[in-house]
Order: sequence, then C-alpha cells, then structure tokens
Amino acid sequence: MEELIVSKMAENLIGSEIIKLAGEIRDRAAKGERIYNFTIGDFDPNLYPIPPSFLEHIVDAYKSNETNYPPADGMAVLRQAIQRFTREKQGLDFPAGDFLVAGGSRPLIYAIYKALVDENDTILFPVPSWNNNHYTHLSAAKMKCIETKPENHFMPTAADLAPYISEATLVALCSPLNPTGTVFSKTDLLEICQLILAENNLRKTNGKKPIYLMYDQIYWLLTYGGTEHYDPVSLLPEMRPYTVYVDGMSKGFAATGVRVGWAFGPTKVMAKMKSILGHIGAWAPKAEQVAAGNFLADNGEVDKYLDQFKTQISKSLNAFYEGFQQLKNEGYPVDAIAPAAAIYLTIKIDLVGLKRPDGQLFENQKEVTSYLLNQAGIALVPFSAFGASAHSPWYRLSVGTATESDIRGFFTSLKDILNQLGN
Repeated sequence: MEELIVSKMAENLIGSEIIKLAGEIRDRAAKGERIYNFTIGDFDPNLYPIPPSFLEHIVDAYKSNETNYPPADGMAVLRQAIQRFTREKQGLDFPAGDFLVAGGSRPLIYAIYKALVDENDTILFPVPSWNNNHYTHLSAAKMKCIETKPENHFMPTAADLAPYISEATLVALCSPLNPTGTVFSKTDLLEICQLILAENNLRKTNGKKPIYLMYDQIYWLLTYGGTEHYDPVSLLPEMRPYTVYVDGMSKGFAATGVRVGWAFGPTKVMAKMKSILGHIGAWAPKAEQVAAGNFLADNGEVDKYLDQFKTQISKSLNAFYEGFQQLKNEGYPVDAIAPAAAIYLTIKIDLVGLKRPDGQLFENQKEVTSYLLNQAGIALVPFSAFGASAHSPWYRLSVGTATESDIRGFFTSLKDILNQLGN
C-alpha cells in the first residue's frame, strides 16, 4: 500500500504522552485490572461536581435556546463578568474588550503562540511543564528548555533564564505549575519580570520584537494553607504591555468538560488572537458562556463553592503527602513536596539500582514506572513526560479522582512492592 506524504509538521508531531498513558490504563481497567490511576489532571464528577448554581444556569440557558453562534471574542455577559471577577479577586483591571473567550485554555495558548511567534523564533520555558514543547512544534519555532530543581520546588528563577533571555521571543510560565502543584515565590517572579523588562528596554533601541510572557494561571484559585498566588502585572505594572494571561473555569470549578476558558492582555495582541481563533472557530458553546457569566457574577455562590472544593482537594493532597512522609521516615526511598496549590502532588520514587524479586536491578526510571503499574497497579505520570530528564525519579500524582479508599489502597500496594525490593 502506498505510504501517503503529509506535512513535515504533522509527520514529526508527537502525540500527548499523558493521553496515551491514560488510554492504556483505561484499556487495562476495562479488562478488570485494579489500577490506582492518578495520571490525568481531571476530576471525577461524582466526587467533584461543578457548582450546582452553574449547572442550573447551563440548563436554563439551553431552555432559553442559547444555541446559536456566540460572538467570536465571547459573549458580552461573560466578558464583563470575567472583567469584574478578575478585578475583584486579583486586582487586575483590564477592559472587557481585552478578554477573549474560547473553548478551554488550549485554543488560547495556541493562539498566543501563533500571534506572537514567527518561524524559528525561540520559546523559553522551564521543564517539567505542560505541552510547551508541542505548541513550539506547532509554531515551527525553536525551544530552549530549562530543567528546574527540586530545591526550588521545580520553579524557574531569573538566574535559570538569564543566559537565554536575549534569544527568546516568548517566555512561557505557569503558576501554580502543572505538573508540580508548586508556585512562584514573590521574589522569584519579580526577578523574572525585571529580567524581561531589562531585555525589552534594550530591544527598544534596535527595533526588535519584544519578549512576551505567557502566564498560565489556570489553577490560581486552588491554593492551600498560607500559599499565595502572584502574577506579573500585579507585581510590576510595567509588565502589562508584554504579558498575556491564560485562565478559565476548568480547574477552579471542576468544569474541565464545560470548555470555557479566557485570556487577557495587551489590546493589539488580544485582537490578533481573536482573528486567529475566529478562523478556527474554537469558541466555547454559547449556553455555557451565558451560564458562566451569570455564575461568576454571584460572589456568594463562587466563594461558597470554592471553600468546600478547596477543603476537599486539600484533604486528599495532605493525605498523600503525609503517607509519603511516613514511608520516608520509615526508610523507604520515596519523598514528596508539601502541597501548595492545584490538584497535584510532586512525589519521588527512587528505585534505580535496587534489586527486584527476580534478582534483576532497576536500570532506569522507565523500568520503575512500568514496575509500579504492572506489579502494584499504580499509575503515575513521570516528570519525563513533561520534558524533564528521563532519569528524573519525580512524578505527578493527580488527586482529582482519588477517594479515601483509593488512597489507603495505594499506600498498601506501594508498601507491599517496596518491601519486596533489595539492595
């Protein structure tokens, strides 16, 4: 059979490692295997339903026949509600016209890349991080990845980025960070913003395109304990012309399948992104937009939902963290970073060099990941799937589908296989 030729971009595009892993796990679970699956950054809607009043608004919108095309930049009721919400919750005051609504955050991130990045431009981003490598490929750009360190909770610093800042067109950052659930400190983010501003001041003298900052804050509502969320323009107003924010309903309101996301930033950039997405047709459904606008306008309902939602997520994160600390204190080769935000716990399972029951040594981290799944039924996403070194012993553990029974079973199974290993 003749092999068809496709575009070079398509031929060399790598599929999502996480979605591939999730598919394999679903197939095994469908065959009756007991899998403790903490791979996907999603929620079990039976554990974490969307806010009841949001659901009612969605039903009402469909009953009112809100089923035709929405405006390309989003329904006015929603953009005005987002404007108020962002101003009241974050202190960021952008006009409603500088907000762009789409079907979740992914089309918006794609539009940011396409609006700001030319072929062979350089994208600068830390790893582990979510999907920047794929968006770089889709944009025919070059990427410069900076591998971050557990000592700084896998968040990048200005010192990490400084050697490469002069060649970058776009810096892609996320806080709270997927996959780690960690956040920028005020000092670290401020220093990165100062680095970008200093470079842009140099570029003004030679007419070069400035460095832009994509700031993905889709998890910012989900912070725990004393954790604070910081953003570039609040820390340094001079960053406003260069910063594009990504946000939405999916994570803070357990509404991943509702597909309502938004971006906001400089007027010209947002206008170009609107044109790009207008041609793609990546808008959120009209009824969901109307419903989201009505829900976000009700501060009481928003706060009521977030209070109970965050309490429930935090309880699961802390249960996993305490379990890993107990294993660590008992001498097992594991660790975890204290939960700060999002729905993720950063965990370490460092078995390379240890002896399996069959007498063979774990030679690499890929073997460890496979052993966890095949022998313990434990499914986790290694940081290597987010661009980190293949040797990294760190994993993302997502709690959005975890019950108390799952957590107990997870630690029983993990401890059982750890007890079977030798030096």
